[in-house]
Amino acid sequence: MGQPSHARKDQDWWRSAVIYQVYVRSFADGDGDGTGDLPGVRARLPYLARLGVDALWFNPWYLSPMRDGGYDVADYRAIDPAFGTLAEAEKLIAEATGLGIRTIIDIVPNHVSDQHPWFRAALAGGPERALFHFRPGRGRHGELPPNDWQSQFGGPAWTRVGDGDWYLHLFAPEQPDLNWAEPAVRREHEDILRFWFERGVAGVRIDSAALLAKDPRLPDFVEGRDPHPYVDRDELHAVYRAWRAIADEYGAVFVGEVWLPDTERFARYLRPDELHTAFNFSFMTCPWDAASLRTSIDETLAEHAPVGAPATWVLCNHDVTRTVTRYGRADTGFDFATKAFGTPTDLALGTRRARAAALLSLALPGAVYVYQGEELGLPEADIPVDRIQDPMYLRSGGTDPGRDGCRVPLPWAAEAPFAGFGSREEPWLPQPVGWTSYAVDRQQNAPDSMLTLYREAIRLRPAFGSAPLTWLPAPDGVLAFARAEGVTCVVNLADAPVDLPAHTRLLLGSGPLDTTGRLPKDTAVWLLA
Repeated sequence: MGQPSHARKDQDWWRSAVIYQVYVRSFADGDGDGTGDLPGVRARLPYLARLGVDALWFNPWYLSPMRDGGYDVADYRAIDPAFGTLAEAEKLIAEATGLGIRTIIDIVPNHVSDQHPWFRAALAGGPERALFHFRPGRGRHGELPPNDWQSQFGGPAWTRVGDGDWYLHLFAPEQPDLNWAEPAVRREHEDILRFWFERGVAGVRIDSAALLAKDPRLPDFVEGRDPHPYVDRDELHAVYRAWRAIADEYGAVFVGEVWLPDTERFARYLRPDELHTAFNFSFMTCPWDAASLRTSIDETLAEHAPVGAPATWVLCNHDVTRTVTRYGRADTGFDFATKAFGTPTDLALGTRRARAAALLSLALPGAVYVYQGEELGLPEADIPVDRIQDPMYLRSGGTDPGRDGCRVPLPWAAEAPFAGFGSREEPWLPQPVGWTSYAVDRQQNAPDSMLTLYREAIRLRPAFGSAPLTWLPAPDGVLAFARAEGVTCVVNLADAPVDLPAHTRLLLGSGPLDTTGRLPKDTAVWLLA
């Protein structure tokens, strides 16, 4: 006899979940020291339950020197003291579960902190050196890096140590890359997965999931050469098949951070015995343009279909410019290479578009990720240069503004110190003037607020069910699609108002219709047929 349908549906929660991304350091400060922490999150669980989310994805909360926002991990089995304790993490997982909210944690398998015991032993000349990529340099005296690879954060991907050897770091020098050809590296990460699954974690987000395996020859990079020396190498799939077997023991799921332009190669990570889902960066970086968005949606659904995996939709995360700000700019797409200080934005325009984009993303088939503060309509913040902590800014020589602008602590209470984020010390990143206008307590009972819109959209979203998407005829600049349950989404990206298709009821709108009942530009509606 098969499982009852409700049991299968519960197991498949990840296929249509709304998952809220918690950047702990900036979510809520429970002890008043200026840094967000796990007690702060626990105190705000009722807020998240009322928002209606199905799961929380936590950025790394492990012991870390915080040279890259916690993505430089010193101990995967310990919570950083700034955030709390392992016991508090266990309580948080249990309390969230009690509210029907699952927990997804971040695993960073490509690299560790230079303070990790393995790397410290490697620097001391121990056998742990084999767990990393140490090589002699080139040049007459070994004074040149072993190859020409560049760090994702700018500059060479190699740093020289006291004995003359160099070690590889695709990110910051404080983040040495692990050597995944070594069985000990694989065993350690499999043990880490079990450690957290035993504590009730329902899923794992895999950071830089396509970068782990390196060509053992470590050759110079040649544009267009296949296979790439460190991106999307075939040997990676054996790693994820082994991980999937462990996840299946616990009924847990994976979401991979996989940036790949080749849709066939991307889909290989989502085969039934590998990762369950992967982030959809095409949609997140797409400009506010109807044709571009439709192409992104179609290509996303098409690349997931052959492997039966659900798509994921996300407008923003801890690495990219906030939606309200990006959509108010002349260039509404996102590219790390084009970020610059002082880029002008129209926040009223961006907010209108972000509201419409929220309804668009929440109407699409698959899972949706909401980055903390998006439900408040927070804009990107300008951080004084002497307060910027992101290594992207530091490694660029000060030309890249970095990612701190989307990581500013949340405003909870307009009249409280530091907008209710914490009670005693100034937050680790400064909150801009006017931040209190976005505070939760000012939005929670306002019918036209961004928070109310998100709550209503998440509450009504089950009306779309699990039905596929069918595009409807629409004027140029308008996206219109139906789902089999008879619910339609219409988004007007054209320059003029448009007539709505026939319907019996307007379920939800990102803004009001005009005086003639037409859908204004940069507005979305959900309609019942």
